[in-house]
Amino acid sequence: MSIECIRSLPCWRGAIEAVPLTGGLSNESWKVSDDAGAHVVRFGEDFPFHHVSRANEAMSARAAHAAGFAPEVEFTGPGVMVSQFVEARTWGEADVCAEAERVGRFLRDFHTRMPREVTGPAVCFWVFHVIRDYARTLRDHDSRFSAMLPRMVTMAGGLEAAQVPLPVVYGHHDLLPANFLEDAAGRLWLIDYEYAGFGTAMFDLAGAASNAGMDPSEARALLAAYFGAPPDQATLRAFDAMQCASLAREAMWAMVSEVFLAAPGADYDAHARDYLGRFDAALDRYQISYGKLDS
Repeated sequence: MSIECIRSLPCWRGAIEAVPLTGGLSNESWKVSDDAGAHVVRFGEDFPFHHVSRANEAMSARAAHAAGFAPEVEFTGPGVMVSQFVEARTWGEADVCAEAERVGRFLRDFHTRMPREVTGPAVCFWVFHVIRDYARTLRDHDSRFSAMLPRMVTMAGGLEAAQVPLPVVYGHHDLLPANFLEDAAGRLWLIDYEYAGFGTAMFDLAGAASNAGMDPSEARALLAAYFGAPPDQATLRAFDAMQCASLAREAMWAMVSEVFLAAPGADYDAHARDYLGRFDAALDRYQISYGKLDS
């Protein structure tokens, strides 16, 4: 988007200064300063191929602010959302791993408090449906990754069967390390609510762990902090299976993005291959521990 598009938004007080923010894989973001302070402008249309509705994203971000987890949403319009800019450090993988217990408690609070603030029609996120639907989309568009899709869908079926019943929660569902921010006072923030909706806590727990590359001791600390006690064997198996599913989804997200998106600086092929490697390694560990899945 151009500076003129940003200037035309009706939410500014006085003159503005705008600087593009880097690092996004699907949306365009800018830091904008005006007489009222600093803000983040985020441009993005609905992405039906990713099951993304911007109306749901804005509602979820507002709910997260009301629950105490996210910056305030200051303005929304077609294809744009303006939020408070938070002076904070973006976390990396090492931060998430080092703070596994803290992340577990944070996610427990998030899942507990968010449903009270959510409004409108209920949106559901179930990763195994996402994987199957991504596979259909990639087949329909003759993706160069098409040959590996039948195996991934079959593996997903076995991983889905390993899940255990858990209460329905309102989850974030995109817990990449860069979506955690920590400000100078030590407060933890969570941003980017494109995939938020009702689902199982196991996906957020597994996503936080797998995206950060947690080792088994860190992952168990995460689970114990979330559940308030060490997990039983069935829960551990479900968690390990969901880590595989989380990595498969992220790899397939990049494959689908390669078909539909062209964010500046994004390398969807490299992202897909990185996460395919992570998925294969996690699946090998899972099958060594719990037995081979049918392929």
